[in-house]
Amino acid sequence: MADGYEHDIFISYSHKHPVLTWVQNHFEHELKNWLPQSMSYDPDVYIDWRIETGADWPLELRKALKNSRCMVAVWSPTYFRSNWCNAEWKSMLAREAKLGFRTKDNPKGLVYPVKFFDGDLFPDEAKRTQQMDLIEWSNPYAQFRYTNRYDGFVSKIQQIAQEIAELISSVPQWQEDFPIIIPDEYEQPKGLFKLPRVK
Repeated sequence: MADGYEHDIFISYSHKHPVLTWVQNHFEHELKNWLPQSMSYDPDVYIDWRIETGADWPLELRKALKNSRCMVAVWSPTYFRSNWCNAEWKSMLAREAKLGFRTKDNPKGLVYPVKFFDGDLFPDEAKRTQQMDLIEWSNPYAQFRYTNRYDGFVSKIQQIAQEIAELISSVPQWQEDFPIIIPDEYEQPKGLFKLPRVK
């Protein structure tokens, strides 16, 4: 992309079942089906199973996050217990702060949160954020696609696609110094912020 961004969306999610299975079987597939229908071009959706064999995956994740316009975060209790998920989320919150988002004059953000399960266990900062509730359709198994309830899931994804397309169209210009936070168990390259370990 000519403006410095490489990806339109960075999908951030827990790698534990059932979230991982749901993202693989349903969420990513349907989002990639419907998002282009709400946009004037075919958007680039980054998800970490695109990392090539042999690549340094922490470096690849940092690069992809820094060069993504916005984040779609699949929130679950296990998401907030993951150091990597927290680092990805906090990186985008740091970018928002740098760009003047989530203020009295500009309350919007660059994170589009999807609630997979049980928001009561989310941290307060997440609870204050309006979320798209998909708990009703959080069945991870492949056979869910063949049930009557899947129609409702697709309708929700269509709504999500329209809202994300609007978000993508309004992001500020890319900046070289977008902050990136990494978990403290990994080596900290020069110029990166450090995230305290999540208890």
